[in-house]
Amino acid sequence: MTSTFAIDLEKISHTANIAIVVLCGLFGLAGYFVSFYFHFLTVAFFLLVLLNLFWRHGQTSHTLLANFGFLAQIRYLVESIGPEFRQYLFASDTEESPFNRVERAEVYRKAKGIDSTAAFGSLLAFDRTEIKLRHSFYPVDTDQLEPFDVAVGAARGLDTTYHIRRPIMISAMSYGALGENAVRALARGAKLAGALMNTGEGGHPKYHLMEGCDLIFQMGTAKFGVRTEDGRLDESKLAVLAANNQVKMIEIKLSQGAKPGKGGLLPKEKITAEIAELRGVPMGQDVLSPAHHVECVDAASTVEFIGRIQRVSGLPTGIKFCLGRPNEFRTLVQEMERQDTVPDFITVDGGEGGTGAAPKSFMDDLGLPLFEALPVVHRILRDEGVRDRFVVFASGKLISPGKQLKALSFGADVAYSARGFLLALGCIQALQCNRNTCPVGITTHQKQLQTGLDIEDKARRVANYIEALHHDHVELLAALGRSSARLLCEENLYLPVQAPASPLGEEPS
Repeated sequence: MTSTFAIDLEKISHTANIAIVVLCGLFGLAGYFVSFYFHFLTVAFFLLVLLNLFWRHGQTSHTLLANFGFLAQIRYLVESIGPEFRQYLFASDTEESPFNRVERAEVYRKAKGIDSTAAFGSLLAFDRTEIKLRHSFYPVDTDQLEPFDVAVGAARGLDTTYHIRRPIMISAMSYGALGENAVRALARGAKLAGALMNTGEGGHPKYHLMEGCDLIFQMGTAKFGVRTEDGRLDESKLAVLAANNQVKMIEIKLSQGAKPGKGGLLPKEKITAEIAELRGVPMGQDVLSPAHHVECVDAASTVEFIGRIQRVSGLPTGIKFCLGRPNEFRTLVQEMERQDTVPDFITVDGGEGGTGAAPKSFMDDLGLPLFEALPVVHRILRDEGVRDRFVVFASGKLISPGKQLKALSFGADVAYSARGFLLALGCIQALQCNRNTCPVGITTHQKQLQTGLDIEDKARRVANYIEALHHDHVELLAALGRSSARLLCEENLYLPVQAPASPLGEEPS
């Protein structure tokens, strides 16, 4: 025999709505006949009665409020704090997204300079879906490893060739997406650790420059900082910016993993007068970058634009994209060969990449994941006989040394990370990056929220994180039996059937 118990919300709500009126009256009588102090409750319940009347009869936007009154408001309250309850009380150590507690804890410990060893075995699921690194019977002694060194611009013989000495760089995050203190802490940490930092597409990199680190200036589709009034390239502005000794490279953003086929988005809530001035945009409205550079409408015009940037800047120049159609990339590479104009580097951004604000449909449904895109890009460059003319950067959830070495094994030369460095700053994954309400003061411009982000303390954490990643790179590389990161390849990976052991095929022309 079974029995069912159903909660009659309508009846409970009806009773509660009557009860608050009755209680208001009873407290009023108690205040008159018993003690004046009961009137404090009278006032509180009277205000609740008025609010309840408005919710039920005065507004039309929320059906639940109209039907159930203040009990529906309690439901909205519980729903609003649901993510925090799940994160801290109910979610396991390995089930959160985009980064679970185990992944975040590793970054926190590295950033704080705390021993990040663990006990009693991994919490990950060891099954046939995971890509693993293959160790060697004969590890290399760490003192026998070649120092990490990737020369960007050497293939063109540039006097401005830049040598990257760290296997990890700070990926594109603009002043606008991040607040002033966060940008300065990242830049100062990069300076301390000798790492490169990407400015993001926010225009003149005022706060990035303030701390003296080496920079990659990113030129987004809106060309903030180097644009004409109609959104085209202003060569004189670019030449002035490129002459700054801290700017070491130019990255032309064609697309981004979190929103490929869509331009940048900075919500109006995050636009201050200073940001409006630096970007040359109006206050009070969302800043929407074009979906593509106005100069780039096909392969030929895109390559011509790349060559133009190279000539004007005199710096190593590259492109960033999320791979969609491999045939389009092959055509672009062939056009580069035809024009004899090859970018010094390309950044492959995985579809799992992050951003401060993007349409959910773009984040969820567009773009190849990094570990599927990288082998395709590497193969096309190799097939076209131009792989040695490119340096390949990789980005897309590469917050741990293991994932970074996997990216290098799939064909990348250097790894980028953005969210890893946000975690190093103290990000708690509150998922409020687009609201200007970041509780730890990273992705907000509210002064009271930025106050707790101490630049010097967080800069040291950023530097610690870089140093710890570099240390783990050395240890893992030695365990793989490789004396140099240049020797990494797919042979270093265990690729289960579900993983891209063979790169994705190209779509028919």
